[in-house]
Amino acid sequence: MASLPGKSRRDGKPGTLREFFTGVGLLGQGLRVWVTAPRLMLLGVIPALIVGAVFLVGIIALGINLEGVATAVTPFATGWGEPFRTGIRVIAGLAFLAVAVLIVIYTFTTVTLIVGDPFYEKIWRHVESRFGTVPEAPHRGFWRSVGRDVGTGLRMLIPTILAGVALFVLGFIPLVGTILAATLGAFVGGWFLAVELAGPGFDARGLSLRERRRALRARRAMTLGFGVATYVLFLLPLGAVLVMPAAVAGATLLSRRALGADSQVTADKRRAAVEPADLDRTDL
Repeated sequence: MASLPGKSRRDGKPGTLREFFTGVGLLGQGLRVWVTAPRLMLLGVIPALIVGAVFLVGIIALGINLEGVATAVTPFATGWGEPFRTGIRVIAGLAFLAVAVLIVIYTFTTVTLIVGDPFYEKIWRHVESRFGTVPEAPHRGFWRSVGRDVGTGLRMLIPTILAGVALFVLGFIPLVGTILAATLGAFVGGWFLAVELAGPGFDARGLSLRERRRALRARRAMTLGFGVATYVLFLLPLGAVLVMPAAVAGATLLSRRALGADSQVTADKRRAAVEPADLDRTDL
């Protein structure tokens, strides 16, 4: 008899639901850092606030022109009678909005990580230090690091856009299309967010983007749990700005789990990953 998805399987591995909510819990542990190390987290808000202000201008412009965009992508409906013309354009506008949210959230995360790299490295080091020696990434210099991050971001952006196009088409399915596009957008966007945010933990160990993806695919449900929870919180007003530092902290734990780096660490030590005792105050 097959085991329930929320329970452990016969081979000892956790079920899908249990893995998913483990991922959600990793973001929860990241959010705890706001309580235990607020000064450190405030550093992480600075780049998110700056980048968020720039993106907000674009979001407002999109909102103002959404009706025009919907009209532009549905030229075939120009000769239709009402209410069919307006109905298809409303559907097109909602589908386009769901895709825009996916792309905006991903690009916001990528740009913020690049701009705020020194700040987020402190958060990453703080969490890693709770488990022992912090892995040291090969020194590449500032511009080489920026170039590498930009290259990785662009490589991830292409499949994000392709997924967005597929979701846009899906949004035209009558009655359920928009809901399906928004729901799948959260899972697709959550996956890309998790892969992007987990970067520092893999980069410091000298692992490539391909190896990062492979490791996270091996813990797909956990990765999706973390990514979807992050994606949903990013949708809240100021959510992306306030949650970004916590997402970096949670992604550090995600990368360790995916790599098995903390497989020998007890549950008590995992919970202590966000305690302030080991925070190097000189880093602040």
